[in-house]
Amino acid sequence: MSETFVSFGEQGAQLTYGSYLRLPQLLDSQHLESDPPAHDELLFITIHQVYELWFKQLLHEVQAARDAMSEGRLWWAQHLLARVHVIERVLVQQVDVLETMTPQDFLEFRQRLAPASGFQSVQFRELEFLSGAKDPSYVERFRGLTSAEQDRLGARLDEPTLWDAFVDVLRAAGLDADSDEGISASLRTVAHDRSQYAAVWALGEALLQHDELAASWRARHVVMVERMIGAKSGTGGSSGAGYLRSRLPMQYYPLLWELRSEL
Repeated sequence: MSETFVSFGEQGAQLTYGSYLRLPQLLDSQHLESDPPAHDELLFITIHQVYELWFKQLLHEVQAARDAMSEGRLWWAQHLLARVHVIERVLVQQVDVLETMTPQDFLEFRQRLAPASGFQSVQFRELEFLSGAKDPSYVERFRGLTSAEQDRLGARLDEPTLWDAFVDVLRAAGLDADSDEGISASLRTVAHDRSQYAAVWALGEALLQHDELAASWRARHVVMVERMIGAKSGTGGSSGAGYLRSRLPMQYYPLLWELRSEL
């Protein structure tokens, strides 16, 4: 019986590193708007494109984790959420790279960005919606969305969140999940009997970690913005750092945070 060998790369002339990763298209996606070219604009574009790639990956993982919880595959959901946590730590650390740019260097090309703004990141809003912080007013007040982006956000507003899936987990474990009061009581039961509800407890902690890391990113981001532009308005017309600071108290899972006070 003969074996069948698959030829890869240059020998097989089927696929290369560059063609698999679409490197010609990827590396041709950084186009500077400044003239003459500002040195740090390439860094600015690269960092934000990398953020969008990570947001795409996070959406992929969060959606899969949500579905796994609702389907009872709790070990897989926990594994995916652990990956989400690692990626979110990378998002926070990437701010350090951006802060190697001085305010003076940023001002060389900032005026070219208007009215573009990070406020317009559809994937970031999708991630917030999927995590549980659904905000229909974002879709209503932002007029620059394409019809496809509006459809995407509308779908996210209609579909279940990570929290909805966790509530499914509580029900599957025979716990009350019909109201906030019932969920809080169930969470106390889980917390006081972790041996019986080990998987439920671990998933709750994984969601809380996701919430905490998202808050860490928001906090790190606002400090970076204040360091770069102070109290100036954002390029997209928002209040800049003022708007970002107003988002700091947001919690995806307040009942999980309240549990700490009830233990």
